[in-house]
Amino acid sequence: MFGNMAKQKGSRAKDAPPDAGGENYTVLARRYRPQQFTDLVGQEPVAQALVNALNSNRVAHAYLFTGARGVGKTSTARILAKALNCVRGPTDKPCDACEICQSIAAGEDVDVLEIDGASNRGIDEIREIRQNVQYRPSRSRYKIYIVDEVHMLTPQAFNALLKTLEEPPEHVKFIFATTEAQKIPITILSRCQRFDFAGIGTARIVERLRGIVGAEGMEADDEALELVARRAGGSMRDAQSLLDQLLAFGGERLSSEQVHRLLGTAQDERVLEMASAVLQNDPKRALALLGQAADDGLQLGELLDQLIDYWRDLMVVQCAGPEARDLSLPPRHRETLNQQALALQLDTLLAGLDILSATKARLRTSSHGRVLLEMALVRLGRLDDLASLSQLTQWLGQAREVPQAANPALPRAQQSNLSGSAAAARAPEVKKKPETSPEGAAAGTPLALSVDSLPQVWEEVLKHLGPMVASSLRKGQLPAIFAPNTLVLRFPSSYNSEREHCQQPANVARVEEVLRRITGHGWNVRIESAGGDADSAKKTSDETDNVQSRYKRQRAEALKEPLVRRTVEVLGAQLVDVDEGFGGPSGPSPERGDEPDREEHEA
Repeated sequence: MFGNMAKQKGSRAKDAPPDAGGENYTVLARRYRPQQFTDLVGQEPVAQALVNALNSNRVAHAYLFTGARGVGKTSTARILAKALNCVRGPTDKPCDACEICQSIAAGEDVDVLEIDGASNRGIDEIREIRQNVQYRPSRSRYKIYIVDEVHMLTPQAFNALLKTLEEPPEHVKFIFATTEAQKIPITILSRCQRFDFAGIGTARIVERLRGIVGAEGMEADDEALELVARRAGGSMRDAQSLLDQLLAFGGERLSSEQVHRLLGTAQDERVLEMASAVLQNDPKRALALLGQAADDGLQLGELLDQLIDYWRDLMVVQCAGPEARDLSLPPRHRETLNQQALALQLDTLLAGLDILSATKARLRTSSHGRVLLEMALVRLGRLDDLASLSQLTQWLGQAREVPQAANPALPRAQQSNLSGSAAAARAPEVKKKPETSPEGAAAGTPLALSVDSLPQVWEEVLKHLGPMVASSLRKGQLPAIFAPNTLVLRFPSSYNSEREHCQQPANVARVEEVLRRITGHGWNVRIESAGGDADSAKKTSDETDNVQSRYKRQRAEALKEPLVRRTVEVLGAQLVDVDEGFGGPSGPSPERGDEPDREEHEA
């Protein structure tokens, strides 16, 4: 059954002479198929390993060739079969002249059976293989089974193949080829020598295509060949098939315009103009260019791919400079690309790539492709108006307006957005005043700060501060009026970490801002350590050292937590404080009396 099937398949695929024409025309991918290990492009490590195995007589009984489509798996299997069965072999250089080599190259040899795993995937076909392997080859040294797309076999078929695959007769070799090795059972993988075929680089594909064009007696622009190679995505067969189509479509010279016209893609100048409109925050022109491209019949999916490649080029140039390799744009546009990349932030480029990639994913399942692409262009033009999460966290935490002079490098729209965000962050505090403030404050009348009203005013201040800062301030003593416009807050020596937290400029500024809103005029706040005699200092010295030592240990442990570490890395956060009971049993701390543990982290 398999012999007849392989023979019929080979008779249909028999190679024609290179100059074949008319009804006997053979496509380029078959006519220029590699016939020697040295002809394999981009798979030199695999070829060298097989050559060494042949020369040292260490050829395994089963091989597994994995990799993307069109990278040379089946061609390598045929070359290995010729090397094993050639009349001059086994040899790493089959003669390609004997009848056996020629019949293997044509797929007609009776001892080399090429089986399609997708259409012969059942247990009955595998049982037939098990029955036939005991018979010796008709005229060659080895009976070789080449199973393409082997991952399509059923689990029952794989199980039936296990014993034969592990201990086949000496005259049998198995060569499996697949594009999805992860679907093959581990029991099969462990019985094979696996070779992974890498994708072929663009430069190597261009070099091979240039040789084919010359052998066909035609000409092609280097830019056109590079477009074909990039479109192939690492597959030599796809590149050759596309070249075959283009040579039939065009004249005697292949140009980049012909490639764009056949593929429905935009020329580089059009992509560059659209990207420039987006980067110049001109959505009107960008949408007009998109509409013109749609009217000209360009494929929107292909245009989106080109925009992704362009933003990828911007990212690479921004990181590696204008001399970076493997850019999609031709050299004549590199200067413009470099200028645009230098004018942008790397985070902006990465955000743009995220937008385009998400649009590409949504485009596959949507019938509104143009709307999605228009949304992507508009969003790309607004990236300069966005602020990073770390900046927003810092500004919202301070709950203060950011004046435009504080960071002149920010766009004006971003300054207004930040001011609005800060005002929104303060809005809940203003709404809470009537509920928590005394009658005078609820009515909008400032509270006078005096020795008598100090406890009431200070409690009001603590209510309007964030819970972290208020919790730290409660560890200190009641503030004292040191001067007409100055308050002094002292902390016991056992609360040095809380004192240091409250002494941070941002926290002092928050306290002064709340005091100004409640009392109606500005106050200066000083945070100090409570003094004491020498005996008291000596008495608490050890306790203070223990507290600080334990706090440092808890801080180091907190930074080891995956969530905390990820927050610091992604958001640019800072670890400000650690719970009292972090890293140990909860409960009152002996070093700090009966005070409860800290309530929360702040990062």
